[in-house]
Amino acid sequence: MTALDAVAVYLPSTLVPIEELADRLELTDIQVKMFRRFHELREIRFAGPQTTTDLLLRAASALAELPGSADRVHYLLYGRAMPVTEPYPVNRIDEVRRALGLEHALAFTVTQQSCASGLLAIAQAGRLLEADAAAAPEPGREPLALVLTGEKAFTRHARLIPGTSVFGEASAACLVSANGPRNRVLSYACAQRGEFDLVGGGSAAKFQREYRPALAAVIRQAVEQAGIELDDLRLILPHNVNVVTWQRLCVLLRFPLSRVVLENVAAGGHLFCSDAFVNYQTAVHRGLLAPGDRYLVATVGSGEGATFAAMVFEH
Repeated sequence: MTALDAVAVYLPSTLVPIEELADRLELTDIQVKMFRRFHELREIRFAGPQTTTDLLLRAASALAELPGSADRVHYLLYGRAMPVTEPYPVNRIDEVRRALGLEHALAFTVTQQSCASGLLAIAQAGRLLEADAAAAPEPGREPLALVLTGEKAFTRHARLIPGTSVFGEASAACLVSANGPRNRVLSYACAQRGEFDLVGGGSAAKFQREYRPALAAVIRQAVEQAGIELDDLRLILPHNVNVVTWQRLCVLLRFPLSRVVLENVAAGGHLFCSDAFVNYQTAVHRGLLAPGDRYLVATVGSGEGATFAAMVFEH
């Protein structure tokens, strides 16, 4: 069963008040007030001159388990929201692979589901490792995958979802195994909705109307697939799009808002594919998860269509 053997995150120390971003994001005073008071997006985290390679290496270097297991890493997956982020021939994941001494690993980027690509990368890593496990490797030498997330908010388009959220910068690294003892994946549900391709003419109004019901449906599907009830979840680790979305979603789900980790929304913003892992670290540091607790990660990716995804774990 796919498991996260270790998780590490890197949070740049620079937090910029939403008011200071108004000119760069072309926000009116009313829009700034809406983000701060209504959506509770108060400060956005940025990494300054650090490159994407720097971000990813900071997170990977924080994995204490990686140096002793590097030779077992068969796959390096980069879950990224933006399909194109650098001019040719820059290849950030290859730079990271060389810097970490993982030239032997198969490396590739997952972008097909925008901000839901981080969960997709975990699921793909699990399938690859499951196939390798069929070869019955030597005990203690089972193959691993390293999943990385993190990217730069490098343009206005990459920094802003108008009226909804503001993106910040951070990174995460997960060491994934096929049969780990903790943070085991119990289920993964994903719904792709091509009709919400807003660039291709999809209705933004319809997307807004169906956003919460669609996410609620995929959350319920993941819970059902895990063989548990919604109330069995100790926590939900959300995507940090804004607070009001989760307030209303919890009403729809009849799930206590107090069991949704939302503190990183106000002090960080939406961190692309890294939200889930940043919120996981917060939950662990606050002692909110005990061995055996079930928790759910939920996220939405919006690009050429929309992806609603949820994954249930056992801590």
